[in-house]
Amino acid sequence: MKKKLTAITALGVAAVLALSGCGGGDTAADGKVTLKMVESLTNPTRTETLKTLLAGFEKENPNIKVDLISPPTDSADQKIQQMLQSGKGIDVVEARDITVGSFGANKWLYDMSADLKDWDGWENLTENAVNYSKQDGKTYYIPYGFYGLSLFYRTDLVKEAGFAGPPASWQDLLEQSEKLNQPDANKFGYAFRGGTNANSNAVAVIEAYTADQIDKENAFKLTNGKTIFSAPEAQTAMDDYLELFKKGSPPSSVAWGYPEMVQGFSNGSTAFLLQDPEVIATVKESKSITADQWSVAPLLVGPTGKAIQPVATAGWGIAESSTAKPEAVKLIKYLSQGEPATQFSKDNSLVPILKSAAEDPFYSTGPWAAYVTMTENPETYISAVQPRGVAWWTEWIKKSDGELQRVLTGKMTTKELLASWDSYWTEKMAG
Repeated sequence: MKKKLTAITALGVAAVLALSGCGGGDTAADGKVTLKMVESLTNPTRTETLKTLLAGFEKENPNIKVDLISPPTDSADQKIQQMLQSGKGIDVVEARDITVGSFGANKWLYDMSADLKDWDGWENLTENAVNYSKQDGKTYYIPYGFYGLSLFYRTDLVKEAGFAGPPASWQDLLEQSEKLNQPDANKFGYAFRGGTNANSNAVAVIEAYTADQIDKENAFKLTNGKTIFSAPEAQTAMDDYLELFKKGSPPSSVAWGYPEMVQGFSNGSTAFLLQDPEVIATVKESKSITADQWSVAPLLVGPTGKAIQPVATAGWGIAESSTAKPEAVKLIKYLSQGEPATQFSKDNSLVPILKSAAEDPFYSTGPWAAYVTMTENPETYISAVQPRGVAWWTEWIKKSDGELQRVLTGKMTTKELLASWDSYWTEKMAG
């Protein structure tokens, strides 16, 4: 996921290097505690929002100072893992559903259950926020919002190409992207994800093609007990996906991660982008695209007219090694209620954690309307849970990203890839 790298993130790298050798929860001679807080999904907009919120927290808690460390997104989780493993330089940590499993299994995260047992903030959180906070009897983090895939599209380019509206299905996307592809003019259809976390969009197309057979409690499994990667429909999905890369995407997108995808969409070199709602804020702030040039459509459906919408989230947790846990808990409570929680979700275009957001027009108009459409049509846009909390999820990302890269560069077939993924998950789920 995340956004263009700037001097702010470059400074974040220096900060990480400088602070990783220091212990967290430093206490000064005057009794003032300094918390080291590390974010994962770094981008300039959210970093500035965080700094504003932290300033508000410091004003209310003059004896606590918060140092925010903002490493570049593509290497942030690796850097966080190193810091947690070393037990130095980290108090409050951005934990994601794709990292909390391994971080928790390695006992790097602090279980806040006892600290939050009588917290009155629970009653203000949505059901999803509470459920994701309390997993397997532990509270390793409190979500700050939720992500969900949707299709961002250039209304101007789609209209110019003669289409009545955006793609509704993966087949539509292939058709429109192929027509819009003009390599000589540096114009392409789809902002393909071939770099970091490329597996996520590949899995999205496979889930759409197998939607009728998916186990909603484990979106990597079919109702017959086999993996989604074993289904004949998965082969069709991956073959179509490879065609989308070859015929409708920039050749350079073989290495694209989040920043390149969003930039390609914003500057007009690509017409379509599959991403999370937080991109809404980024595109709105772009100087190279106007409000009437883009919009958001629901998630693409498969051949049976259905799509699988995986719930994804991230939040704030505490390092087990922190020596300032009471102060860290106080900060997480502050960020998880009232105006701080509302501002963070709005500024980053996240599905909110507070019940009160349901009555906020911010979430029912404009680009957010696509998410309302999906929520109101649960039989078409089916919610299912991916096994993102398992301890081997980071291992899976590395494996799947690497193998997909081999497919895109012609070193592996889609059939071989699916056989590998099927074997991997069959073995893991059996264990």
